[in-house]
Amino acid sequence: MPDNYSDPAGNTAAFRTFANTPEPEAPAVGGRAPLLVGAAVAAVVLIVLAAWLALG
Repeated sequence: MPDNYSDPAGNTAAFRTFANTPEPEAPAVGGRAPLLVGAAVAAVVLIVLAAWLALG
């Protein structure tokens, strides 16, 4: 460790500052919506393909 490192637990004020520092927010991710839309599109394509092969 470098000599100028100060442990936040070694000083009450420094520890309180360290403990009360808000964590950065995680970037927003699209969630499950794109996955569900992709699965629905794939299902429709497979149904259309199966119908085309069965009737064609």
